[in-house]
Amino acid sequence: MSAPQWRRRRSFQFTRRGFDLDARGDDFGGRRLTRLDNTPRAFGRRPSRRRLLAGAALVVALGAAALGVTHCARSPKTPKTAVASASGAAALPDLRADLPTRPQDWRGAIDYRALDARIRAMMADRSMEGLAIAVIEDGRLAFVQGYGRTAPEGGEKVEPGTLFRWASLSKTVAGSLSAALADGGAFSLTDPLGKFGTSLRLPGEAERTLTVEQLLSQRTGLPRNAYDGWLEGGRDPRMIRGSFGAVPLQCPPGTCHSYQNIAYDTIREVVETTTHQPYAEEARRRLFRPLGMTSASIGLDALRTAPHWARPSRGGREMTLVDAYYRVPAAAGVNSDIIDLARWMQAQMGLVPAVLSGKVLDDIQRPRVNTGRPYGNSPLGRTLEHPGYGLGMRSFTYKGHRLVGHSGAVTGYRSTMMFDPATKTGVVMLWNSEGSLPFKLQAEVFDSYYHLPFEDWLQLKDAERRSAEADEGI
Repeated sequence: MSAPQWRRRRSFQFTRRGFDLDARGDDFGGRRLTRLDNTPRAFGRRPSRRRLLAGAALVVALGAAALGVTHCARSPKTPKTAVASASGAAALPDLRADLPTRPQDWRGAIDYRALDARIRAMMADRSMEGLAIAVIEDGRLAFVQGYGRTAPEGGEKVEPGTLFRWASLSKTVAGSLSAALADGGAFSLTDPLGKFGTSLRLPGEAERTLTVEQLLSQRTGLPRNAYDGWLEGGRDPRMIRGSFGAVPLQCPPGTCHSYQNIAYDTIREVVETTTHQPYAEEARRRLFRPLGMTSASIGLDALRTAPHWARPSRGGREMTLVDAYYRVPAAAGVNSDIIDLARWMQAQMGLVPAVLSGKVLDDIQRPRVNTGRPYGNSPLGRTLEHPGYGLGMRSFTYKGHRLVGHSGAVTGYRSTMMFDPATKTGVVMLWNSEGSLPFKLQAEVFDSYYHLPFEDWLQLKDAERRSAEADEGI
């Protein structure tokens, strides 16, 4: 694909060091990757004066619903994915009823034909197995596709309905559920954890005064990914949380950001204590069901009993599906297909206020603590500015635009969600390998949307050259 082709539209990017990678790492901001935890251009011209006089209503209806419009011709309107009713509740049309899977359905500022070509080239890389992607542009589902296979041997083609793991992207559910419960009066974000009798212990009994908000913004003071190895070795998360009282702190609790999984899952105990319901049921009742996320689930059994799910893989080999990080569901327990992840992103964009209000979204997405530079000193890391962490949600500035999201990584799976709250445009991806290329692809998507010059974030030729040299023992 030529550069001019891709240059037409807009972008953003992420790699293994950033966005939230994994079960041990997470999210963009992680210094290393660990196991859990991150078309035609809009066509249709402005109707002529003559046509407007002859039949304005019909032309406008057809132009908006059937043909789409360019940015300069698009008139303000509520996106079709979240049409407000007279009562103020959000109607939720089924995204599955009209999926933009065909080239003739790809319309918007982003050049989706060029994006499709880039993804196909990316999927030829040996680090990739299967991938599902969806793009929400200006609040509407504009592009959704599956690529590759669900398993290295005998797998099926990945479809939009294929289930994957969210890994650490699950933290956005925990943060959102907690903020919604707090908004409803179940507890306060400023409540100390000592009020709930959780299993978490910190040096100097700091767990008594650490607040819910400080827990969700990863300010326990513990060393990064404390005792994740114990979790992977089979120990009970509650027992591990009780052992943190003897761990030397990285900083005084509440004062710095330090990414956690086992400690973060303490919020599950807060939710269950205050609602008297299992965490998974509260997430289904308050979030998944109202949003119409029919494929979304929490837990290992829900994944492996699904009729169409992607197997974990690494380097062209299928990996064993393990339950370690499913045992900390608030940190890494969610599964879904790409359609429901796109719906989740729409809710985070403010398009479903009946479920997640503007106040709740501000609580979730407002940065509470500064973090290290995502992706370290990589080209992408040097491009991201003002990195911060809210309630299970990352944010930073990319080429003058504020972006919000999270990613995840566990053995054999990766995930990411990144969006611009101002334009209600973003991309979500789920894949069943440990390749980092999709994190970089996000940058190209946003560059296309922002009409920025093409920048080859994927660098596929360099990747192929490095692989060839490695094969030759150079």
